[in-house]
Amino acid sequence: MTAVQDVSFHVDSGEVLGLVGESGSGKSVTALSFLRLLPPQARIRGAIQYRGKSLLQLPEPEMRRIRGAGISMIFQEPMTALNPVMRVGDQIAEAVLAHGRGDQKRISKADAGRLAVEALRTVSIADAARRARDYPHQLSGGERQRVMIAMAVVNRPSLLIADEPTTALDVTIQAQVLDLLAQLREKFSLAMLFISHDLAVVSKVSDRIGVMYAGSVVEIGSASEVFHNPAHPYTQGLLNSVPTLRTPRAKPLQTIEGTVPAISAPPPGCAFEPRCSSRIAKCATELPPLIEISPGHWARCPVVTGTLRRSADRCGC
Repeated sequence: MTAVQDVSFHVDSGEVLGLVGESGSGKSVTALSFLRLLPPQARIRGAIQYRGKSLLQLPEPEMRRIRGAGISMIFQEPMTALNPVMRVGDQIAEAVLAHGRGDQKRISKADAGRLAVEALRTVSIADAARRARDYPHQLSGGERQRVMIAMAVVNRPSLLIADEPTTALDVTIQAQVLDLLAQLREKFSLAMLFISHDLAVVSKVSDRIGVMYAGSVVEIGSASEVFHNPAHPYTQGLLNSVPTLRTPRAKPLQTIEGTVPAISAPPPGCAFEPRCSSRIAKCATELPPLIEISPGHWARCPVVTGTLRRSADRCGC
C-alpha cells in the first residue's frame, strides 16, 4: 500500500509553503516522514535533504538532535497532543532538555524552566510564569494552541512544520494564531511548511502553495499563480467550490463529482482521472509528471499543461 508517491518540493529560509488538500491526501504523512516519525512498518524511498544532510541516512541519535531543534512540528489537536497530567511549562521545558538549544548541548533544569516561561511570553500568553504551572485542561483552546507553538519554537528551529494549527478554533482565535505565526516567522527567519485543508487560511499565510490529491502533489507554485491561474482540474474544482462575495446566491456551488479512490486500490494512472472532465486515454494508464507551465508553476496534467504550452508557443512567451 502506497500512502504518498512522487512528492517533491523545497522550502527556503524565511518562506512559507502551504500544503493544501482534503483529509487523507497525504499531507501529514509527508510531514511526518521528514522527521522519521512514521510507524515502524512504513518505508520511505527517495531523499530528504536538510542543510546538506540526508535525513534518511542519519543514525537515530543524530536524527533525534535535529527533531525539535533544527526541525520542529506543531501537531494537530493540542488537547490530545499535550500530556493532560503534566504542567504545560514542564512540557515545554522537556523539549529543551531533550533536544538542546542551538549550540547549548547541556541545559540545566532551571534554565529549561526559564526558557519555557520565555517561550510562553513569546507566544503572548499573559502572566506566563503563573500559566506555566497550569495543566492543559485549565487553558482555553487558543491558549493550548499557543502552548503547542511555544513548544515548537522554544529551541529556535530553522524549519517549522505547522500541521493544521488552526483546526477547531473559532475565527477570532484563528486570526490571532495566524498573526502570531507570521510574527515568529519574521522574528526568527523561520522556514515554514503550513499544512491545512482550508484554502482561505493557506492563501493568507503562504508564499507558495502545493496542492495534494490522493497521495501526490498535483500542482505547486506561487500563491498568486495557484489561486488566480489554477492549472490542474482538481485545483480548479477546489477553488470553484468555495463561495465568494461575487457568487450568486441563487446558483448552486460547483462540486467535484465522484469520490477519492481508496488508498488500498489506487487507479493505475492519474488518481483524479475517474472524476476529471478533461481526461484523455493515457490519463488512465500512467501517472503524469509534474510539468513547469510557467516559471515556478508546476502541474501534473498532460491535457491542461499541453494546452498552456501550445498557447505560450503561439504568443512567443
